[in-house]
Amino acid sequence: MKNLVVFIIFSLLGSLTLAIELDFCVGDISLPRGPEGYVCKDSSKVTIEDFVYTGFRGEKTITNAFGYNATLAFSNAYPALNGLGISMARLDLKVGGAVPVHSHRTSEVIIVIKGTIIAGFIDSNNKAYYKTLEVGDVMIFPEAMLHFQVNVGKIPALAFVSLNGANPGLQLTTPSLFAGNLPGEIAQKITLLSHEEVKRMKKIFGTA
Repeated sequence: MKNLVVFIIFSLLGSLTLAIELDFCVGDISLPRGPEGYVCKDSSKVTIEDFVYTGFRGEKTITNAFGYNATLAFSNAYPALNGLGISMARLDLKVGGAVPVHSHRTSEVIIVIKGTIIAGFIDSNNKAYYKTLEVGDVMIFPEAMLHFQVNVGKIPALAFVSLNGANPGLQLTTPSLFAGNLPGEIAQKITLLSHEEVKRMKKIFGTA
């Protein structure tokens, strides 16, 4: 037992040593991403520009059927996040727009900057937790839970989210069913929608 305790302590010390081996690891996005992220960019080629992200500037165009736009500052777009375990996104929702039910591999925190949003998540017991958020309000969505945001105000809404992963992933439930290569017959079986309803959904997503 004593040997096991000593082993665990030294393992922890070893992991801490690795954690501070480098000051940062700006991802080299010209190379494939592995399970732990990108390979570090040559430090001699790293500049201040690698640490600045300007993608949240300006007005955003909303073109999808749901009425929202998501600007993702994940590690593939913001390589300085590589290995840091954080990422961000900007959410723009037109009046009546919604970010449909989706999930990530991580937890998420949202803060409302403009407008009024109903935000919520659904747990594994199918219980929904939701609330109307005003400017300045913050809400957490636990890891991997299905969650959503709906603009219920009279003006366009703006919110920012932070996620505890540099590459948190994003899976939108409805497009996953109807915008990909899943055959309509299978979609009918697993959703209990009619042939006409499935056909309509696929037409919306351009896969009919």
